[in-house]
Amino acid sequence: MPQNSINTNVGAMIALQSLNTINRDLATTLRRIATGLKISSPKDNPAVWATAKMQSAEAKSLDAVRASLQRGQSTVDVALAAGDTVTDLLDQMKQKMLAASDPSLTTASRKLLNDDYVSLRKQIDRAVENASFNGVNLISAGTNGNIRALANAKADQTIDVDHVDLSTGGAALAGMRADLLTAPSSTDIKAMDTAMQNVTSALSRLGTQANGLDTHLTFIDKLQDTLEASVGRLIDADMAQEATRLQALQIKQQLAIKSLSIANAAPSYILKLFGG
Repeated sequence: MPQNSINTNVGAMIALQSLNTINRDLATTLRRIATGLKISSPKDNPAVWATAKMQSAEAKSLDAVRASLQRGQSTVDVALAAGDTVTDLLDQMKQKMLAASDPSLTTASRKLLNDDYVSLRKQIDRAVENASFNGVNLISAGTNGNIRALANAKADQTIDVDHVDLSTGGAALAGMRADLLTAPSSTDIKAMDTAMQNVTSALSRLGTQANGLDTHLTFIDKLQDTLEASVGRLIDADMAQEATRLQALQIKQQLAIKSLSIANAAPSYILKLFGG
C-alpha cells in the first residue's frame, strides 16, 4: 500500500524521471529533424558513425580518381582529333604524290605539286605539336607524353595510355618522302600507304585505350554513388518516421507535465486530513 508522506514524494520523482526521459527523446528527434541525420556524432552510435566516416572518406577520395581519369579522357580526345587531321593530310599528300608520278608533268606543274606536298607535311607537324592538353601530348615528337590515370583511391593501379610519335620525323611516318622534286616511284607510294596504315593503327590503339578510360570512369561513378548511398542509409534520418515520433513525444510530454503537476500537488491533500 502506498505511503502518504510529506517528506518523500515518490509519485513526483517518477513523474519527473519520465518527463526527463521524454524531453531527452524529444531533443534527439528535434535534432534529427533539424540536421536530417539520425547519427551525427560518435555519441549516437560509435560503430556506425565510424563506418560511415570511413565510407564517406573513401567516396570523397574517388573525386581525385575521377579527375585523373577525366584529364586522361581529354588528353586522348585532343590527340585523336589531331590524329584525324593527320590522316586527312596524309590522304591529300598521297593524291599529290600520285599526281607527281606522271612523267609528262612540266617543271612548273611539278613545282606546284611539290609546294603543296611540303606545305601539307608541315601542317602535320603543326597539328601534332599542338595536340596538347594540360601539358601532355600523346602524339608529338619524343616519348614524354604518356598517361597514367589513377584507377583507385589507393593510387596503386593506373589506366595507361602510351605515347605514339605521329610527327613527320617519327617511326610511324618513316620512309615517307620529304618532297616531290623528282617523280615518286611505286616504292614511294607504298611507303606512303604504310605511313597511313601506321597512323590509322596508332589512332585505333588510342581509341581502344580511351574506351578503357571511359569504362573505368563509369565504374568509379557507380562506386562513388554506391558508397554515398550506403553512408546515407547508415546515418540519414527517416523524416516521415521522425515526424510521427515528434507528434507522439509532444503528446507524452504534455501528459508527463500534467502527471508531474498532479504528483506535486499530492502533499497538499494530506493537509485536509488535519482539517487544513
